[in-house]
Amino acid sequence: MYEEYWGLSEKPFLSTPDPRFLYNSAQYQEALTRLIYTIQEGLGAGMLTGIFGCGKTVIAQTLLLQLSGEKYKTANIANPRLDDVDLLRMIVHHLGITEPPIRKADVLNILHDILLNNMRNGKETIIIIDEAHTIDNDNIFEELRLLLNFQLKDRFLLTLLLVGQPELKQKIDKNIQLEQRISVKCYLGSLSAEDTQNYIIHRLAVANKTEPIFAEKAISSIFSYSGGIPRRINRLCDMCLLAGFAKKTDRVDDDVVQEEIKGLE
Repeated sequence: MYEEYWGLSEKPFLSTPDPRFLYNSAQYQEALTRLIYTIQEGLGAGMLTGIFGCGKTVIAQTLLLQLSGEKYKTANIANPRLDDVDLLRMIVHHLGITEPPIRKADVLNILHDILLNNMRNGKETIIIIDEAHTIDNDNIFEELRLLLNFQLKDRFLLTLLLVGQPELKQKIDKNIQLEQRISVKCYLGSLSAEDTQNYIIHRLAVANKTEPIFAEKAISSIFSYSGGIPRRINRLCDMCLLAGFAKKTDRVDDDVVQEEIKGLE
């Protein structure tokens, strides 16, 4: 609606996990590096936690994009609130079996065959469990631990990556055997004031806008309101661009930001 007015090729602040909009702050780059290290070194399991709206899913999507080559077979489970059998069936489905069997034993046998075949064909199997903090059944965590028993003498047959909000760590800590198998852990916090400014500039640049739209004081207010949480930054910036378009302003100044903050509270 406002794209043409601001000279944008697309909306820059949609809260969708589009890897093109990933801003490589130091902590984002470290998290991505750690997850890639977990996979490349065959460490078995890794975990990414972070506050709500901090960009965990976009990092997972960026990781999937980097793993899109022939070498990798991935299962990305976005809603893990399933019973143990359905979770296994969902994993098998994502790994290429259109109609997984019903019985758990049959599903596990098929999964074992998939993992072996992938390994023999020189392919790595990656299982990503997003929103893992929503799992409220301890049996599911135990089932995830048992997935790591699919291994040979010298290597795991899969890499398991758990992604979720900070309470995920508390749930994992209750399953000591699973916790001890997670070789790499990383945490995402909020952005600093400087990173918030660079984050806004980066997203505008992806939408083909290199000239400033937001005044410096406006960005400072966006940071204060959002606490550096990308999802909150996106929501406020999107509304500010809409308001600036409606008012036919040349830039988004602090008055526009303050007005939109009141509307969001």
